[in-house]
Amino acid sequence: MRLELIATATFGLEAVVKREIEQLGYRILKTEDGKVTYMGDERAIVRSNLWLRSADRVLLKMAEFEAREFEELFQRTKALDWEQLVPLDGKFTVTGTSVKSRLHSVPACQKIVKKAIVEKLKEFYDVETFPETGAQYTVKATILKDRVTLTIDTSGAGLHKRGYRQADVAAPIKETLAAALVQLSFWKAGRILVDPCCGSGTIPIEAAMIGRNIAPGLNRSFACEEWELIEKDIWREEKKAAFQAIDYNAELEIYGYDINGRAVRAAMENAQEAGVDDCIVFRRQDVAKLEPTGENGIIIVNPPYGERIGEEAQIKEIYKALGGFLKDYPDWSLFMITTDKEAEERVAGRKADRRRKLYNGRLETCYYQFHGQRRTLEGR
Repeated sequence: MRLELIATATFGLEAVVKREIEQLGYRILKTEDGKVTYMGDERAIVRSNLWLRSADRVLLKMAEFEAREFEELFQRTKALDWEQLVPLDGKFTVTGTSVKSRLHSVPACQKIVKKAIVEKLKEFYDVETFPETGAQYTVKATILKDRVTLTIDTSGAGLHKRGYRQADVAAPIKETLAAALVQLSFWKAGRILVDPCCGSGTIPIEAAMIGRNIAPGLNRSFACEEWELIEKDIWREEKKAAFQAIDYNAELEIYGYDINGRAVRAAMENAQEAGVDDCIVFRRQDVAKLEPTGENGIIIVNPPYGERIGEEAQIKEIYKALGGFLKDYPDWSLFMITTDKEAEERVAGRKADRRRKLYNGRLETCYYQFHGQRRTLEGR
């Protein structure tokens, strides 16, 4: 069955998500703020949930239409083939948003959409009530400037919930954002990667999973696993293929340091749960003691923000250490995400080679990229 799917994304990561979808072999229809729409089938739903590293959710798009009156919303919703997806015992809820639309009451829109779906299913199954004991179907009605988009969430819990985070520290970075930071650095197996403020280890762990080609959704469940639309054989085949795709022989050199001993212990525990503890070196260490373990390495760091944790004095010391390291080892590259709009000058005394506006939760941040001078045998 040809299906229209939407991968939602944190603002600024749309290009990363688009590239991941293309790598899975699916055709992109359009890329907009916060989402990438593409064509697929039942297997694409499974593969997308298993493999997308930087997307927030995978949605199945049911329809898109204009509605300026409640009756129009009801009739257009009821006309859709809900019975092809929702079985008699299906359990479904309706969420919604409305921006700059005549139908501005979200609760009212949710009730209308739910009523329309119920009426359609009652007619099809010839019943008055539903047991709602089966799989979960979360319908979302998004209304923007009178244009309604109806989708069903295939993921359940957000895709950042990989299943390996057993121990945590204050203000952890989301796994999806961490994976995007690694991909935007163009790091790959065979090159050194260091996170000198690793916290609970998310950036090093995501890098190791990328380096070993471990599907990020391999150790969790999804809402659509119980859907009748997707045959159980598809799940078995795709999970088997994902296990077989893991590269246990990848040569990885990844380091995670943090001054907080509790954070380091949490990172080690999480890495073990993710199955990558054998290819990451975690150690309690101050950023000021950072030293290179080789040439042409990459530092990816999410230092404390003034708005979050860490006092200004601590941040100043981290900046000083990172700036000194870049000066002493110009062949290394630094990739740093922070809310500090003066960070590039404070760290390196110059503009970054590249900047990217991203959001870490609700915080607007910038991903500063300082590219190292590539050292070659001839240039030594």
